[in-house]
Amino acid sequence: MAGGEGNRMAEAPQGLVIVNRQARNGGAAIDAALDVLREAGWRLVEHACAPGEGTGERIEAVIRRRAGEGFTATLLGGGDGTLNAAAPALMETGLPFGILPLGTANDLARSLDIPPDPVAAARVIAGGTLRAIDLGEVNGHPYFNVASIGFSAELALRLGREEKKRWGRLGYALAAFRLLRQARPFTAWLAHGGVTERVRTIQVSVGNGRHYGGGMTVQSDARPDDGKLDVYSLELDHWWRLLALLPALRRGTQGEWKDVRAFPTLACEITTRRPMPVNADGEIKTMTPARFRLLPGVVRVFVPSEQGPKP
Repeated sequence: MAGGEGNRMAEAPQGLVIVNRQARNGGAAIDAALDVLREAGWRLVEHACAPGEGTGERIEAVIRRRAGEGFTATLLGGGDGTLNAAAPALMETGLPFGILPLGTANDLARSLDIPPDPVAAARVIAGGTLRAIDLGEVNGHPYFNVASIGFSAELALRLGREEKKRWGRLGYALAAFRLLRQARPFTAWLAHGGVTERVRTIQVSVGNGRHYGGGMTVQSDARPDDGKLDVYSLELDHWWRLLALLPALRRGTQGEWKDVRAFPTLACEITTRRPMPVNADGEIKTMTPARFRLLPGVVRVFVPSEQGPKP
């Protein structure tokens, strides 16, 4: 599927289905969603994930191993962690992918206006409209939504899989409130555009998509295919300022605040006095120093037809 034909499925589609049954909503409506696709003419093969295979690097291995079996797309049932795990193999194989949202936040699906209900999301896939989108990359690890150092990374460490599955977005809120009062600024150096800036911050985020963290917005007009990364640094003196900033963080207008540094870029590097964890799409992936770059238009995803195909 090359050139203009790549924007829609040009043949009877065959889908490799990988469902993370351990996701928060792993069993919800998935059979009905697959029925929608079969009724639309899809031939589906569900890979039966062994224990532990539905998350992490094993999803990547499954897609690579089975890509040569004639599939025209990969259909992923899970949350943002499941999608993140698939990203390297999606880039390598060139297979377009469909999203059946089953996770806690489903931030990429929200950024693409894909409905949160798996059955409605299956109808989006059946519509056949494909859109090329960008990925961010940090230290060689691709991501869809956002990568962060500081508060969000510590939150990801505190909030394990079981807590997310049990409490959902409430779990994010409870863990964030507990951690917030312990938050302390750290020193970081942001290198971009030939300039290095020293900052005192509680969080630096580098966004590729629009939404992250179950309700936060990277930047108000950000899109997963806008050809840029959006960086912001929360340079707050007191933790309570983050509470005041919360509405702006939800709208993506935090860059208008005097104690928030924000800028677009294609690449940047963040260093810290000591190695700090980097959270990408809700998972700890690497440590600082962190080198970021944009990977433009490297994967294709099924989107609602009203968006129209994009190159």
